Amino acid sequence: MAQLKVTQTRSPIGGTKEQRASLRSLGLKRIGHVIVKDDRPEFRGMIYAVRHLVTVEEVD
Repeated sequence: MAQLKVTQTRSPIGGTKEQRASLRSLGLKRIGHVIVKDDRPEFRGMIYAVRHLVTVEEVD
């Protein structure tokens, strides 16, 4: 199964509660923090909600 490498690049300050909750649910805590998640629809939806705050790369 493919995996996604997600890096937080911007601060959630000024964002909505839903955006901050999505970052927290993904496990991102600060700028520069990197996580690797399975490529599943649940994670894709959370990433889509904060797409302007993160960068995403596909990892094999």
